[in-house]
Amino acid sequence: MPHSTHHTNPQQRHSHPSGPSGLSHLPSAAADLVLLGDLTGRYATGSYSRLASDGRSLVLRTDRQGAAEHGHRITAAIACHVARIGGTVDHLTQLLLHPDHEGGRHARNIALRSGQSRALDYIRRVWASASEAVSTTRALNSRHDAYEVLAALRDRIETTPWRGERGRTALRVLRAHLNFAETAGGLLHHASERQTAEEAGISRTTLRAVYERVLKPQGWLRRLRVGHGREGSTWYFNAPPSRFRTTQYPPDPALEEWPTPETATTADIDSTVLGHLMGHDAFAHHGLGSAALVIISALCQRPHQTAAELVGTSSVSRATTYRTLRRLAEHGLVHRTGETWALTPHALEGIGTRIACPVTGITPAPAQGWDAVAARLGTSGGTAQRKALHAAQRTAYREALDRLTEHRTKAVVIVREDGSQLVVPAPRPDEIPPAWHTADGRVFDPVTGRTAPGWRVATDGRLILITPADQRSYDELAAAHAEALSEWESAA
Repeated sequence: MPHSTHHTNPQQRHSHPSGPSGLSHLPSAAADLVLLGDLTGRYATGSYSRLASDGRSLVLRTDRQGAAEHGHRITAAIACHVARIGGTVDHLTQLLLHPDHEGGRHARNIALRSGQSRALDYIRRVWASASEAVSTTRALNSRHDAYEVLAALRDRIETTPWRGERGRTALRVLRAHLNFAETAGGLLHHASERQTAEEAGISRTTLRAVYERVLKPQGWLRRLRVGHGREGSTWYFNAPPSRFRTTQYPPDPALEEWPTPETATTADIDSTVLGHLMGHDAFAHHGLGSAALVIISALCQRPHQTAAELVGTSSVSRATTYRTLRRLAEHGLVHRTGETWALTPHALEGIGTRIACPVTGITPAPAQGWDAVAARLGTSGGTAQRKALHAAQRTAYREALDRLTEHRTKAVVIVREDGSQLVVPAPRPDEIPPAWHTADGRVFDPVTGRTAPGWRVATDGRLILITPADQRSYDELAAAHAEALSEWESAA
């Protein structure tokens, strides 16, 4: 790797501390990145490949393009570190152009090839992007900080109006991603399409439509890396600028920011309840649906609301609100007292929430279990069928990956007159360029910038995968292939 071959004397770390952005003011990881470069290969991932025009397959970049992308990522990371400690573009320039700083190799290469002025222009552009990124984001120094950010994001989701069936479906998907983010402990999280569809209780087709038409265009989610193999996609929460006033920030009369009659109350739901219920069969599209889901969540957040108030807090239209309340009452999930509606005392049993019994003298009919509700609606078994289908798809996909990884092909033999068999060396698709060879016979992975574990380069320049199932050593496998090739050539 061009950015990890330089070794610097550790004593040099204390010889360049000038200015507020000196190495002594940087975190240890940032100082190591400046002095030694990307030793761990963290910024090499994805640098040496790119998505093809079909948007699915990967295409390798040339060595020069890959090295340039890798170097740019290192430069951008250093710029962000300097911006976070209050440095300036001049401090960044000093760090990058210092001849002993491996992290500045990319900027110095630009200066050598294109001149000092071109390199300085490049550094200024990187600094502008880094400054904007740092000013619009919050540095998370602890897990507590991460949970504070997630709590603020949850409040933002709960107080955003999600109108229409598509909007309510997007809310389910967003809550599923929030579950994954809370498990991961930060805005950066991993999730596959099947995993998210199961969590949200929707199909993969619906999930993809919501991604492309709602969540990505509105800026709620960014897919940083497409999943491959056994790894899900890498996602990052990025809540868009708010266009709505939340319940914590009432409208400003001076700005004439008053709600419309149709939405007299700002959206306000309990997304935790929504997250617990949305994967159940009772809330499938042909069951109670997403409208019932958000109305239950709104009543859990604030009991005893009128239908007109629920129109605003749940962001459901007036007609759909009345129709959904009647359906919920038929199943014993809500009850009406005068003009207000509330959940029945046992409506949310089984998910860790219990509604206090209202002091009304009215004894509502007990809520049926969610399984019974789903059976009555004819949606039972949908979740189990979806999970079984996804499990079968995962198994088939992994088997196909294993076959591709091992490059197994059917053996072709020629039977001689004496009955002996001669193995025909079939053309193999696993030949690799010489640039991927290492001195000890290992394989250099251009995507990660590190050697690929388990792979070796055979004497014929092809890949051999060493797995626990193989009974022969690397030398024995290489010798067997060489012997088969020799026999074939002699027979020919």
